Amino acid sequence: MAERSTAAVDVADNSGDDPLTAKADKAATDGVAETQKTAEMTAEATENKAVERQSGEQPSMTAPELHSGHKLARRYRLEECVTRLDGFSSWRAVDEKLRRAVGVHLLPADHPRARSVLAAARSAALLGDPRFVQVLDAVEENDLVYVVHEWLPDSTELTALLATGPMEAHDAYQLVSQVSQAMAAAHREGLAHLRLTPSAVLRSSTGQYRIRGLAVNAALRGITAERPQRTDTEAIGALLYAALTQRWPYDSDAYGLSGLPKGVGLLPPDQVRAGVHRGLSEIAMRALANDGATASRQEPPCTTPDELAKAVAAMPRVKPPEPEFPTPPDYQRTTYQQGTYGRPQAHPAVTQPVMVPPAPLQSRTGTALKWAVSALLIAALGLGSWQIADRLLDQEPTTKTPVTSPTVDEKPKPLKPIPIVSAQDFDPLGNGSEKPHAIDLAYDGDPSTFWYTENYRGVGFANLKSGVGLILDLGTAQEISSVDLSFVGHTSVELRTAPADASSAPSTPDAFTTQADGSGSNVTLKPTKPVTTRYVLVWLTELPSNDGGYRGKLTEIKILG
Repeated sequence: MAERSTAAVDVADNSGDDPLTAKADKAATDGVAETQKTAEMTAEATENKAVERQSGEQPSMTAPELHSGHKLARRYRLEECVTRLDGFSSWRAVDEKLRRAVGVHLLPADHPRARSVLAAARSAALLGDPRFVQVLDAVEENDLVYVVHEWLPDSTELTALLATGPMEAHDAYQLVSQVSQAMAAAHREGLAHLRLTPSAVLRSSTGQYRIRGLAVNAALRGITAERPQRTDTEAIGALLYAALTQRWPYDSDAYGLSGLPKGVGLLPPDQVRAGVHRGLSEIAMRALANDGATASRQEPPCTTPDELAKAVAAMPRVKPPEPEFPTPPDYQRTTYQQGTYGRPQAHPAVTQPVMVPPAPLQSRTGTALKWAVSALLIAALGLGSWQIADRLLDQEPTTKTPVTSPTVDEKPKPLKPIPIVSAQDFDPLGNGSEKPHAIDLAYDGDPSTFWYTENYRGVGFANLKSGVGLILDLGTAQEISSVDLSFVGHTSVELRTAPADASSAPSTPDAFTTQADGSGSNVTLKPTKPVTTRYVLVWLTELPSNDGGYRGKLTEIKILG
């Protein structure tokens, strides 16, 4: 595995310095000895020299002498140097054209690794997978080679997350699931990472994991591997091991984590720390012991990211922890006493006797008169009521009102999901560029995956078009009652349908009928009444701010009828 022989100094692609490189640079400036970090930097420099001796090339060990304020291509203004190592430097910069922060790697054009860095950056840029930090530019200019990439200030390095303690089982499950799936997709395109360390993995505020430095970090250091898939698989296993135990799975300390005791070998995570999820412990061992020599318990080892992703998908899904509610205070009995409410009195109240004046005397004649008048009134009321009732009973009704039994409201039938047979991206410009390879992720039943649009460099699709979307084919015309949509970020969307007798999907947005619209991250669109159609258009009209521009991300679609 690359992490055993390379240093912990990584290229800083985020809003903070690489936790080991920045401290090592500071130590060199201030004269403070940090033994562990210096040893790691020395190990990496030794490896890089060994690689160069094998290739017969001697690198230029002097990084370009640039300073804050220097501008590249009249656009990228350098702000802060975060790494300076082995002839290259990495900077936090500002793209003055788009007014956003970016990261920049710089090295001389005559550096022995300049050509390979350019090739790696351009290959990574073509992947266009949002699970990776995107390469925005790769240029050779004025005796310099520089690579521009995204800068994600709202994301947190896995290094920082692990510094606070081991992860919950659900968080560790999401980590290994998302990272293994992303690396499997990269290897299908012929791209490897080879420097997949905790500082290369970021978690966004929405819980999505993103990987930085694909192919580029290894090219900057001249790292290669005979079996790149196995190297990246073992690296993912090490990340999962660290997430479960807060320990590095080897006998040396690295990335701010303590290693295992020397001489004990590779212990399973559930033997290192109590309470570790057994299934995830098994997955970590299958990825780490992938040479077949020490197969994990009864399951075969995982030698590629694709095998690892399938093994994670096959295990029972790890549910998030139940929310904890504060314990209510103990019930306190209250008492009621004369003169107080809610609390007992310390002493009984002393009351003075109240003198009630005697009622005035009434004559016997007046009392008898009152009783006589009352009796006459009662008799009159009874007689009148009897006469009225008798008269009403003597009359025969002219019409008879039919007696109807109350009707029982029938309960509406429960809605059933309608399967999506196929789907295609829909672009009014007709260039088919809205990431067709990721469409299946919008209705695969996994909310951690998503279909995504192009990254537009301006509000309103950069004034290029009115919207983009997906056309869903239901196989046959079916009655639709509602469509549930889940997005990453606040998105505006319309539900449009083709005519019921359409034998093929319309080619223009106006050929569809708009049935409902809404906005948000979880949207339910309901037509005013159920509509019958075969082709459904999910039409995105406003995209959220994402990945340095405006990009829609649709995680799940459910059609109910």
